[in-house]
This record gives sequence, structure tokens and C-alpha cells, in this order.
Amino acid sequence: MQTALLIQQLKAIADLTRMRLLAICRHGECSVTELAAVIGQSQPRTSQHLKQLCDAGLVSRFRDGKRVFYRVPQRSDVDGQCARLMQLLPARDKEFVADLARLRAVRGERVTHIDSNAADLQADRAIYRALLDLAVTTPIGDLLDIGCGRGTLLKLLAPQATRAVGVDIDADARQLARAELMLAGIPGCSLRQGDMHRLPFDDAEFDTIILDDVLLEAREPVKVLAEARRLLRAAGRLLILADVGQRTVEEIQQLLAGWSVAAGLRLAPARAVPANEPVWILAVATSTDSESQAA
Repeated sequence: MQTALLIQQLKAIADLTRMRLLAICRHGECSVTELAAVIGQSQPRTSQHLKQLCDAGLVSRFRDGKRVFYRVPQRSDVDGQCARLMQLLPARDKEFVADLARLRAVRGERVTHIDSNAADLQADRAIYRALLDLAVTTPIGDLLDIGCGRGTLLKLLAPQATRAVGVDIDADARQLARAELMLAGIPGCSLRQGDMHRLPFDDAEFDTIILDDVLLEAREPVKVLAEARRLLRAAGRLLILADVGQRTVEEIQQLLAGWSVAAGLRLAPARAVPANEPVWILAVATSTDSESQAA
């Protein structure tokens, strides 16, 4: 069976166009429209090539809202044989390099820059440092960023994660995140549509989950926390990030504490960032089940 699959995979990458498509998909999730524009073929013809790559298990296909995307399977999904074939693709081949440049140009047209004042930038840097400190103390493992927006925290933490997935309900935000991640040279992230109250993932699938400034505006915050708890592995951590906004730090801490207890989570004391003039609240929660299992 493995021999037959290997023959199918070798036949799939024996065609230069399919090899180019495979090389492009190594750099991130791509739509048919993007891939057709990069390789200079029609969308139907490009789709035919992609189907052969999918049938050979070299590329996976998934739907995100109304769009269909293709990617090289993530590390946790790739068997050794497939991974070895990927390594055979020459990274510095002139045609592959030119294809990546064209894809970056297509993606770069979507990226816009948001102006921030000095105080906002200082607060953002402080919360980034706090998150990186947490990543140093405990490995991130498989990461889920709920409410990822344009992918700012994914760019920060994905290089240290085994696997990184971002979820946002806004299709434009997900497209912008794909563009930002591509331009940042971070290929291992996956972007998904999802409602934070009910997410399309299996139980205990992630080691680290971030609620990325979405909990205070949730219609059912306890349900959101319970859903995050479902997705956490036994020793996993839930990082709750909240913009202080019009609430006081004490009010937010009380809300988080009450909701966490109701969702079966143990919340460590929340941290105000920066400490002198708080803009963010960062709290770490763990499942109460993990304690009973450890005991």
C-alpha cells in the first residue's frame, strides 16, 4: 500500500507545474485564484493539478467560508514519507523563488498599516514581552489563537509553536492574517472561520489557547471559556487577553474570576500590563480536571 502511494506521489511531482504548486503551498495556505495567478494558468487547469496533488496526499484542501484553500499538510499530519519528498524540493530553485516573489506581491497588495500612537505601541510591546515570557517558562506546543484578527499574536508566537491555528469570524481579517504571515515568512499557520462559542476542533487538541481580546464582548463568556477548556489538553494553558477599555482592572479581574469558576477553570491572579498605566489584562487559566488527573 505504501509503495503504491509512493509511486502516485512521485508521478504527481514529476510534472513541473505540480511541483511548482507544491513548492508554493509550502509557504502558507493559498487559494486557487492566487495559485493560478502565480503559475500563469487558468483556474480550471490549476484545479486539475491541485486535485492530483490532493489525491497523492501531498496537499490538503479545505474550505474557509466561501473560499477553498490548499496547503501542505501540517507537521502533525505529515507522515515520514511525505515529509521526505517535501525535503527533495530545491528551496533556491530560480523558478520557485520567482513564484514565491509573485505570491508575496499578490499578498502584499492586501496589507494595510494601522497607525498607532506612542503610548499604544509601548503597551503593545509590554504585552508581547509578557506573552513571550510565558512561552519561555512553558513550551507552547499546539497553539490556538481565538479572535486572531490580522494575526499579530500568531506572528509573535507561531515560530515557537509545534502547530499554530488562528480563528476569526471575519473573513477579511483572516485573509489579511494570511497575507501578514506570508510576508513575515511564517508558513506553518492555519487560519479558520469559527464561532468562539462552538469551534470545529476535537477535544484536548491544543496545549496553549489564547482568547485574543474577545471574552469581554462575548454574548456568553462562560460558554466561551467552557469551549476553550474542552479544547485544552490536560496540562494545557488558556491565556486570556483583555483590553482594559472603559472598565477598571479590578472589575475585569472579578469578571474573569467568576466566569472561570463557572467554566471549570482555575484562574491565576491576572496581570495588568503595563503595571503603571494598565492597557491590557493578561490572565492564565488551567482546567481543574488537570489537577485531579495529576493527583
